[in-house]
Amino acid sequence: MIQKSEVLVVIPAYNESVTIARVIAGVINSGFSCVVVDDGSSDGTSIIARNSGAEVLSLLINVGVGGALRCGFRFAVEKGYKAVIQFDADGQHISGHLIDLLTAANSSSVDYVLGSRFRSCKNTHHPHYLKRFAMWGLSQISSHATGQKITDSTSGFRLIKMPLLRELAKHLPNYYLGDTFETLVVIGRAGYSVEEIGVAMAPRQSGVSTASNRHAIVLISKALLTLFLGTNFQRRIRIASIRHYDN
Repeated sequence: MIQKSEVLVVIPAYNESVTIARVIAGVINSGFSCVVVDDGSSDGTSIIARNSGAEVLSLLINVGVGGALRCGFRFAVEKGYKAVIQFDADGQHISGHLIDLLTAANSSSVDYVLGSRFRSCKNTHHPHYLKRFAMWGLSQISSHATGQKITDSTSGFRLIKMPLLRELAKHLPNYYLGDTFETLVVIGRAGYSVEEIGVAMAPRQSGVSTASNRHAIVLISKALLTLFLGTNFQRRIRIASIRHYDN
């Protein structure tokens, strides 16, 4: 049974000064500790985060979400946390669902709990039809890999437990969809257990998506090619899984 005090909420942030204080307040008010990984921001995100009560890890340059998450995951492992929850800095993730992810992890003893926008009756996320079709295809692949019905394979709202956390702290990919979709498929194929629960998402509070619909389709195609060709990441996670379950 994992307690709240044993879970670290990891918030990757790049130029999120408008929303970061409110996001941190929601996490802390929910009873969780958090660390903000400032991914080379130039707008004072780290200062606001620190003044809002969060631990802050500041990266000198922008390395992307995957790199920022690896930094946060390593920090969690070094500090002895049993699990992390990834949480967006833009205000879309709702802090009230943090306990839902932890409850699901404790009740089913899975390694990875995914929060799905499409399993919630309060869903406000309606992507363009091209992106929606691509996301459906990714979810079909993820469902086959994990042996569970997955509806939102690109969601970044998720809880990751040890020992899987330790492996992702070393090997989490940094490229588009590598840290979400590909990770989900790879850990499913490696034998780690996954559960998906419904979570509501709030509208983006500031900024815009980093990828247009057409650009997203191109990047999704590249992600699929990378997955099917195989990567060192896949082999390392499989080896780590074999070692863990053989012990």
